Amino acid sequence: MTAPAVLPQAAVGDGPPVHKPSLRKRLVPYWLLLPGILWLFVFFVLPMIYQASTSVQTGSLEEGFQVTWHFQTYWDAFTDYYPQFLRSLLYAATATALCLLLGYPLAYLIAFKAGRWRNLLLVLVIAPFFTSFLIRTLAWKTILADGGPVVGVLNSIGFLDVTSWLGMTEGDRVLATPLAVVCGLTYNFLPFMILPLYTSLERIDTRLHEAAGDLYARPATVFRKVTFPLSMPGVVSGTLLTFIPASGDYVNAELLGSTDTRMIGNVIQSQYLRILDYPTAAALSFILMAIVLVMVTIYIRRAGTEDLV
Repeated sequence: MTAPAVLPQAAVGDGPPVHKPSLRKRLVPYWLLLPGILWLFVFFVLPMIYQASTSVQTGSLEEGFQVTWHFQTYWDAFTDYYPQFLRSLLYAATATALCLLLGYPLAYLIAFKAGRWRNLLLVLVIAPFFTSFLIRTLAWKTILADGGPVVGVLNSIGFLDVTSWLGMTEGDRVLATPLAVVCGLTYNFLPFMILPLYTSLERIDTRLHEAAGDLYARPATVFRKVTFPLSMPGVVSGTLLTFIPASGDYVNAELLGSTDTRMIGNVIQSQYLRILDYPTAAALSFILMAIVLVMVTIYIRRAGTEDLV
């Protein structure tokens, strides 16, 4: 009887030889990222550094500005313009809430009920982007014109009486009031709410709805327990994409509002282009950025999701 052959120890369990990628191949992902990194550095990091240095300068445009580390500019800017900060955050929050109330049903309809009309409805949602932001805002001056049909209908149903009591309008006038500014913000930023909501809702497996129905859950319960929690990434993304640009917007307040509805964006624009007080303008920009950053961080943590669409 012949004894079985014994394989060499080195051959037992040996697989195919592993070839480590060359240094050139390992550097390919970094080379692909390099254009984006350079873009962010040139058009984001460098301007931020320049604005930070501007905010601590003193001087004038005629004499020149010098970096004197004058941090008092931040305190003076905040104390002088805190009403505009509060007004901007209030208008942005109101417009964001309205966008969510208007956008969620439409996104739900497109995701689950539109059928073959889905693509057409999506095109209609993004159709405002085919025209200029300025033109879209100017159109609201015609829509909300004094004596126009919209104002007439709102006045006939008593809506303007309620908004006037809330301080949103003045008598029978809508233009140059907070309501006009909020309407402009809501219209211009509504697509930024609808698209993330649609993307999040479209990902939901409809079999979950069927399973909830098999467990005798009512439609309201299915929405509250299944649909809305699973769409939270879209809700968070949509509210952020709406609130952040709306809080710094100045076009709607400039064209649809008045001096009493000026937002912080109007103040920054005026400081840069009219008053020519660059340090104050830069300080206001950083204060707004800090406030929004703190609010967004708290909001994301309270929302309980970081899986943004």
